[in-house]
Amino acid sequence: MNTGRAAALALFILGAAIAPRMAGAAIDESASGRQILVMLRSAPPHFRPDLSYSGSYDVRAGRDARMRIAEALATRYDLSIVENWPMPALGVECFVMTAASGDAIPRIVAEVAQDPRVESVQAMNVFHVLAHNDPLYPLQPSAQAWHLADVHKIATGRGVEVAEIDTGVERGHPDLRGGVALGRDFVDGRDDIAELHGTAVAGIIAARADDGLGVAGIAPESRLLALRACWEAAGRAVCNSFTIAKALQFALDQKVQVINLSLGGPRDRLLARLLDAALARGVTVVGAADPALPDGGFPASHRGVLAVAADDVHDIPGNALLAPGRDIPTTVTEGRWGFVTGSSFAAAHVTGLVALMRELAPNLTAREIREALETRPAATAGGPRGAVDACAAIARIGGVCACACAVAAEAKSSSFP
Repeated sequence: MNTGRAAALALFILGAAIAPRMAGAAIDESASGRQILVMLRSAPPHFRPDLSYSGSYDVRAGRDARMRIAEALATRYDLSIVENWPMPALGVECFVMTAASGDAIPRIVAEVAQDPRVESVQAMNVFHVLAHNDPLYPLQPSAQAWHLADVHKIATGRGVEVAEIDTGVERGHPDLRGGVALGRDFVDGRDDIAELHGTAVAGIIAARADDGLGVAGIAPESRLLALRACWEAAGRAVCNSFTIAKALQFALDQKVQVINLSLGGPRDRLLARLLDAALARGVTVVGAADPALPDGGFPASHRGVLAVAADDVHDIPGNALLAPGRDIPTTVTEGRWGFVTGSSFAAAHVTGLVALMRELAPNLTAREIREALETRPAATAGGPRGAVDACAAIARIGGVCACACAVAAEAKSSSFP
């Protein structure tokens, strides 16, 4: 088990005594290694010929029966129930359970998996955001590299709903005010928790443009859903399977068009199933690729997810796209601005760009989006493999030349002083 890169497994264990975590209580990260996630089937809706069905599940039906099953499992395996959450996208209710010792987790998972009442069971995984702070070196703004002002003449992301699953976002930041459509906390139920990583990612995606402040987001008129599934602890930002799963389910309930996951960790069965559910519904999922792993890590390596790495990486992980990710100016906490570096912020760029594309063509398929992001005009064909050209992508989707014409004019002026 690779704990150095947040591959630590944590099993949420079901317990006899129901002790839901109170809102405002911090998650005990040390308990993750003793926790498992147990999925119990929800009841499908009863068929009625006069109603229209979309394959949803009634999360209320049978709830007491599921709780009794969870309590029975907890009693049998000496577990305690921590929390439960409906996952209608999968037709299950997920229970978090904790054991007295992490040593027993593999055995408990194996035994619980054999119970016919259990839909599935897994260990809790821990994830980390993929970013770090760098000294403030002189910056070549991504707005210039992507000709953002010209792109915004064509699209600003208006009306496109983007879910950012991350640490807390400072929703009252001067450059984000009015840009965050809603916020939810899936960690400890607190409201308006402002944390660095989530605030920085939010600024890159959706900072207000032309407000005389700070920076302009890639999709400044998108509707950003700030979903806190990660938290800052001891100088790092971490998440777990359950908090991310709750946020993914909420994003699906809200029918978002784009999901940003600027985080990484071990492959996770529950999250993989929720990602598949999102992709099947036409949601575009953007994940930050870990440059230290050949395949970029999970969820970036999951089939259908757009993996993105910073454009200064030496070894491109898997089939990752490349976007600006070094010395990026963005919003930070306490109403300030700063510079950030990492794959997280490259993924935020592509997330914003996908929102622009989906404003122009809401029903784009995953293949069309990928092909547009891989479009390289002849003038930039010699650049690094996978580098995203925002102008080319927008031109391909929108069929307009405002940005392409600006690039041509720039090339002409540089050739003929």
